[in-house]
Amino acid sequence: MPFRGFPEAAFTFYEGLEADNSKTYWQDHKATYDEAVKAPMEALLEELGPEFGEGKLFRPYRDIRFSADKTPYKTHQGAFIGTDVGAGGYYVEVSAGGLLAGGGFHAHSADQTKRLRAAIDGPAGAEFERIIGSLSEAGHEIRGARVSTTPRGYAKDHPRLELLRHREFMVLKRFGEPAWVGTRRAGTEVEKLWRQITPLVDWVGEHVGTD
Repeated sequence: MPFRGFPEAAFTFYEGLEADNSKTYWQDHKATYDEAVKAPMEALLEELGPEFGEGKLFRPYRDIRFSADKTPYKTHQGAFIGTDVGAGGYYVEVSAGGLLAGGGFHAHSADQTKRLRAAIDGPAGAEFERIIGSLSEAGHEIRGARVSTTPRGYAKDHPRLELLRHREFMVLKRFGEPAWVGTRRAGTEVEKLWRQITPLVDWVGEHVGTD
């Protein structure tokens, strides 16, 4: 089915789940989840797939095996499109807070962070600096885990020290629940943001690689 936006029922579903994160609530409202959350998200991924790649819808169930929090369900529905080389990608999410989208690079291993810093330190670092600067100038906040000290093996006066401190680089934008979120414009806004992030995703894919 074509993507037509996320209906208000998607957000009220998650408001209810935040108030009652139980199997009973989930079973009683499963049809709403399927129709107002899952189906539109799958339609959005299918629509954006030709440009960005095959998407993955994350499971709505929490892994509670090693968590003190035993609530069974995630209070958001996330989806991800990764790159062919395994590092970086695009993200979209629906929750009680509305629509959120973004992308970039989330580190999964120390080796990935090591390769990231080596690339920033090397000849490709100038291009990366321009990419991050362009995203910042466009009003995007660059997020991601970072250290407050100088990473081991790099000089304290390194010209790209602030970039080297990062373990990962991500851009996230919370759109909230504007009137257009229930229309096709929601897909257009996600697409526009992902295109802005593409240079970052492509650079990471080329220089960081898989685990």
